[in-house]
Amino acid sequence: MKLVSDRLLKKVIINRSPDSHKGNYGRLLLIGGTYPYGGAIIMAALAAVRSGAGLVTVATERENISAFHAHLPEAMAFDLWEQERLMDQIRKATVILIGPGLAENSLEKSVLQLVLQLVNKQQILVMDGGAISLFAKQALPFPKSQTIFTPHQKEWESLSGLSIESQDEKSSQKAVNQFPKGTLVVQKRNGTRVFQSGEKDVYQLQIGGPHQATGGMGDTLAGMIAGFAGQFQQVSLFERVIAATYLHSAIADELAKEVYVVLPTELSQRIPTWMKNLSQ
Repeated sequence: MKLVSDRLLKKVIINRSPDSHKGNYGRLLLIGGTYPYGGAIIMAALAAVRSGAGLVTVATERENISAFHAHLPEAMAFDLWEQERLMDQIRKATVILIGPGLAENSLEKSVLQLVLQLVNKQQILVMDGGAISLFAKQALPFPKSQTIFTPHQKEWESLSGLSIESQDEKSSQKAVNQFPKGTLVVQKRNGTRVFQSGEKDVYQLQIGGPHQATGGMGDTLAGMIAGFAGQFQQVSLFERVIAATYLHSAIADELAKEVYVVLPTELSQRIPTWMKNLSQ
């Protein structure tokens, strides 16, 4: 087991090239926010944009779009059930995040199946929340993409077959190694761990705490991971995911010095300032 420190953040978060443009920082597609979970995809998108993602498009229910744009006019949004548009956006994206606020119904299952079918090995797919539950319960096939799972303990139980009591480092690593090589798992818990299939090193956080135990915190983390995955090509995807996970808890810990519980939207507001300071 390796412990994560802020030295990794300085390695990952670097100054932007003066010749770069928004296309260099990831073309993200976020899918979720079906009734009654509209807020989840908004929080994920806020985190992705504030983490520096170049272009962010959200597929959500039409009724959610006005509220979404009131919070985040910087991102595009369309009706999740416009299948031709959805297929087009899946093919164009460099990073796809599916799951924040995704209900576990037959229609949502069909959307996940479409994503799994269309993604290719050059794309990065992040599965969170409802997408993990659907993927595990329906025994869906692994996609061709580079894949990242962000389960909490109950979702990891469903995905790995390990009871919560059995989710020690060795058993979890063994379960991760059953996945296609290169698959990443961010196991959200007290002392969050990050695994990669085929990689012997496991990274663990020593920061974070119960001040993060509130609705939307996982959606925010998933958005940050997607945002980091689409940029910082000078380091591995493994390092990008670890850095996003560490920064999420580091900001929360700083905010917790003044508040009892850290709200995900307040955490997202601090991301650009922290990234600027770390890039110096």
